[in-house]
Amino acid sequence: MANSYFQFKQFRVEQDKCAMKVCTDSCLFGTAMDVKEAKSILDIGAGTGLLSLMVAQRSSASIDAVEINPEAQQQAKENFSISPWADRLKLYPESLQEFAAHNQQTYDVILSNPPFFVSSLKSPDAAINAARHVEQVFFEEILQFTQNHLDKTGKLHLLLPPPEAILFQKLAQKYGLHLAHTLEVYTKVDGKCIRHIQTYTFEASPAVVESIAIREIDGVAYTAAFVELLKDYYLIF
Repeated sequence: MANSYFQFKQFRVEQDKCAMKVCTDSCLFGTAMDVKEAKSILDIGAGTGLLSLMVAQRSSASIDAVEINPEAQQQAKENFSISPWADRLKLYPESLQEFAAHNQQTYDVILSNPPFFVSSLKSPDAAINAARHVEQVFFEEILQFTQNHLDKTGKLHLLLPPPEAILFQKLAQKYGLHLAHTLEVYTKVDGKCIRHIQTYTFEASPAVVESIAIREIDGVAYTAAFVELLKDYYLIF
């Protein structure tokens, strides 16, 4: 059974109300995005609020977060309120479409760890299915919003499994967004690639592909690269 909370060095994430708990790949995503110079950030599908909190720790940006699930809304609000950055974090308890209808702001950074596994087998857990399984239309909603509300020099960051990452890249072309960078995430050295951390921009340029392994070849010890990224967050480092 997952813990009811996850304690980081500078903040705590309560997660008892959310189907999707704090996980290693999400934490890695939260550290891999370039947000140091960002002034305005949007988190689409905030869940517990984990990603918003992680980018708040290492930026001075104002951060908006959109979440449609009532239980997750309550959880994210709680986690924002007890964090050191409560004055910079704002939750919008609505769908992305509803938010888009009234939002007048453009963002330097838009990020999302969206429901995924479009082409994968479904979990028997209905709550996890609701959080993870999404039709292609939701990816297009993210792209449509990004096209209209991302600053022309801004960046869109996503965390997706490899098959969905390929699908998203194909869809992005219709919206004038170009894949600029991919960080391939492997379970361990010589292990399986489980996630792609993608960065999109409006400017077309040759895409850079890098990789990181979470654990050493023994499957136990964390790699030096992983420790370097998470050292300001994980209590064990």
